[in-house]
Amino acid sequence: MTIQTPTPFPAARPAPEQVTFDRSELSTILGLYGRMVAAGEWRDYGMSFLREVAVFSVFRRSAENPLYRIEKRPKLRNRQGLYAVIGMDGRILKRGHDLRTVLRVLEVKLIRAI
Repeated sequence: MTIQTPTPFPAARPAPEQVTFDRSELSTILGLYGRMVAAGEWRDYGMSFLREVAVFSVFRRSAENPLYRIEKRPKLRNRQGLYAVIGMDGRILKRGHDLRTVLRVLEVKLIRAI
């Protein structure tokens, strides 16, 4: 009888180093950003890609705190939802599984009475 060494299982893929927005998500976010800049509401943005969350921050001026933060948290995918819009004071304005429906809370600002 011969002894063979067992075949090792393939190594599990390591967890991603950081969470990012994919191309379609960025297209949706930047589309809203462009409309808000054209309306004169927003002027600057910043993006942060961390280990647990990706954040798109919107500023009225670049030297102040963000007006809104659009966050993507993959760990909340099966719970409250992957995406969230957070206000300046830290309150969660909208949370959900679909980015377009979550961003509708910000599009209300574009509707103005004439």
